[in-house]
Amino acid sequence: MNLFNWMSKFKKSTNHTENPEVDATLKDLLKQMKQSQDFETLESPKPEKNLKIFYYHSLVDVEILHRDILPYLKQNEINSLIDIKKVIPIENITITNDLSKIEDQLFTGSIMIRFEENDEVVLIRAELKKARDVALPEVEFSVVGPKESFVESLDTNINLVRKRLPIPELTIQQFIVGKLSKTKVAILSIEGIANEENVNTVVQRIKEISIDNLTDSSYVTQLIADNPNSPFPQLIDTERPDRISAVLTEGKVAILVDGAPHALIGPITLLEFFSAFEDYFLNWIVASFFRIIRLFAVLFSILITPIYVAVLTYHYEIIPKDVVSTLVTSRREVPLPPILEAIFLELAIELLREAGARLPTKVGQTIGIVGGIVIGTASVQAGLTSNVLLIIVALAALASFTTPVYQMGNTIRLIRFPFLFFAHILGLLGITICFCYILAHLLKLTSLGRPILEPIYPPRITDLKDGFIRLPFSSQSKRPVYLQSEDTMKFKEKIKKRKPSTELDG
Repeated sequence: MNLFNWMSKFKKSTNHTENPEVDATLKDLLKQMKQSQDFETLESPKPEKNLKIFYYHSLVDVEILHRDILPYLKQNEINSLIDIKKVIPIENITITNDLSKIEDQLFTGSIMIRFEENDEVVLIRAELKKARDVALPEVEFSVVGPKESFVESLDTNINLVRKRLPIPELTIQQFIVGKLSKTKVAILSIEGIANEENVNTVVQRIKEISIDNLTDSSYVTQLIADNPNSPFPQLIDTERPDRISAVLTEGKVAILVDGAPHALIGPITLLEFFSAFEDYFLNWIVASFFRIIRLFAVLFSILITPIYVAVLTYHYEIIPKDVVSTLVTSRREVPLPPILEAIFLELAIELLREAGARLPTKVGQTIGIVGGIVIGTASVQAGLTSNVLLIIVALAALASFTTPVYQMGNTIRLIRFPFLFFAHILGLLGITICFCYILAHLLKLTSLGRPILEPIYPPRITDLKDGFIRLPFSSQSKRPVYLQSEDTMKFKEKIKKRKPSTELDG
């Protein structure tokens, strides 16, 4: 009898007579599972064996069942669960009677085999793995450097990191989070480099998460943040495995969530949000120049519109005489005060951003470009806004896009509005008060217990080598001080003067 004929004798069973001596809880569990249409039960063609196979066909790779399990059950004499474990050529096979383990394994892609007269079962891993292929980074795209990004599969993401760090010191701790979702969360660190206090802080906070459904890594960001009421992100979200590998070697901790194409990094500092990973692929002079431009663009984006409102509302005297005529001409037919004019344009820009982000890519790009041109031109011609403010708001919006980390870009978009209101109420003094309030908030803010304003406060001269600017790699022989890594040295400094090629040839 060939395999096809033997398999045809296996029949799907909906009404099974369970042995009353079998554990009642297992019987109840199977009864509940059989209510789902994707739960399958196969019976052996040999009635005297009372061998049954249970699995969810939506979770199991049926090819493994037909290729690696059923033929060996047919060809060998099976009298016990131990015999099954011996004859089937699959490594991950477990014999257990633990009901919770049976339930977890079935729902994660295992096949269960049992004899009716036995309360123990065999669990064989045959998970159906469906995930998209590794693709180009979309959020953190770089012209130079690796072109791989994380995907929704946790195993694939760990593989991408391990390829870059093939060392036994790379430690991975996995936890199950979510009462209903049973989401796997992995914590990555390098033993001997990462500070144990940082690792233990992350582990403790992950264990303390109490939630029904953990869908994405962004949930973890909000649930383990030092201050969940702060608009500033306290962990960096990245889709680049090369960035994760780099920060792990510095002594940081990374968090991967099954089903999430992004990883989390901590502890972090404020300046890291304005540092693109592409900076490390460029010459240090060019990279430092770009980093300074980003920092200037952020300040420009936050302050330029509030300064316009404050000056036109309270401080006419500081406007240069050559500029006064231009401002008077641009606002001659505008009936709105500067604050309403600015809020109107800022809200219009935000609406265009949201519309462009929520619509399909091609349509969103068209809406952003055409909508900006039409609304801007129409609002100036209608006398609702001045052309000077339109240029200022457009430049501020453009400057906010230079932030490499998406979450910090959203924060910058938000805090512009408090500055606007303070500028309208108290002028430049209001802007100063708002700035001091945000600075005080940042002084108190921490990331996994570490000051987020480091190396500015507390001052760390060594860490400034990769702060506002990026010095050459040869000048960065030590790991960041604020991480308090167990091994503080990246490499030993060697002062070596390179000889000219002519001397080497001689």
